[in-house]
Amino acid sequence: MSTLTDDDDRPTEGVEFIHEDDGSITARDIETGVASFGETKAEALSMLAEALTLHEGGGDPIEDEEAFLDEIGVDADEIADDPKDLPEFLQ
Repeated sequence: MSTLTDDDDRPTEGVEFIHEDDGSITARDIETGVASFGETKAEALSMLAEALTLHEGGGDPIEDEEAFLDEIGVDADEIADDPKDLPEFLQ
């Protein structure tokens, strides 16, 4: 399990690295709380940069939702049409 220490003098900007028990490294943007991981700090930072871009509304819109779902291996017929069928945190 990863651990962080509480510190009142923590910065409000920047990136913190968390060394996970499985050997991976998590990079977390302190300001937004957005995080991503990789096998190295450089990989974790690269993945974090992509996550921050998406978090801020960047990226390309999905034009063909069904084709995209097929591409990532999700069966569109298994997706709930009614938000009430989703777990509460996804509604």
